[in-house]
Amino acid sequence: MNENVFRVNCYFTLKFISDKTMLMKRNLTLLVFILSINCIYAQSPEQNLKSLGIILPPTSAPIANYVKYVRTGNLIYFSGTGPSKSDGSLIKGKLGKDLNIEEGVEAARITGINLIASIKNAVGDLSKVKKIVKVLGMVNCTENFVDQPKVINGFSDLMVSVFGEKGKHARSAVGMNSLPMNMAVEIEMIIEVEDDL
Repeated sequence: MNENVFRVNCYFTLKFISDKTMLMKRNLTLLVFILSINCIYAQSPEQNLKSLGIILPPTSAPIANYVKYVRTGNLIYFSGTGPSKSDGSLIKGKLGKDLNIEEGVEAARITGINLIASIKNAVGDLSKVKKIVKVLGMVNCTENFVDQPKVINGFSDLMVSVFGEKGKHARSAVGMNSLPMNMAVEIEMIIEVEDDL
């Protein structure tokens, strides 16, 4: 009797271990499959730009006595940049008076494209960007305009579309009484890059 109970206990113990092992193998197989799919479908920032139909413009020279960016350690600080279109003209005007929110969003997006071009000029390969760290978005607006964050979302949404999780950043979006040359927005940022630059 005791021997039969022992055999039954051994059988159920071995079956339990076997079932657990099989479950672990299935979970491991599923995990490998999911990671493989992510690797297949993960795109580089360059591929994301192509998917979005964005062609980076050539970077322009600074308009005064400063440089476009400064690197210290693994951080690169980018000077304030405006919404310069492909023909070299700026999107100008005050939000709340000359421009509506949608036009402001587009100005911020174009500024983002210009800053990505500056990043590429600084690092060569956009995949070397480890993190968009901090953004300061300045909006040329009337004193009663309060939707600066909506305007600068044009920039922030683009960073996430191009860089994915690395594009999510800390941010300030503020109103300005005026900006140089009456540009609609001006944005500066700090990024972190990989060690091997």
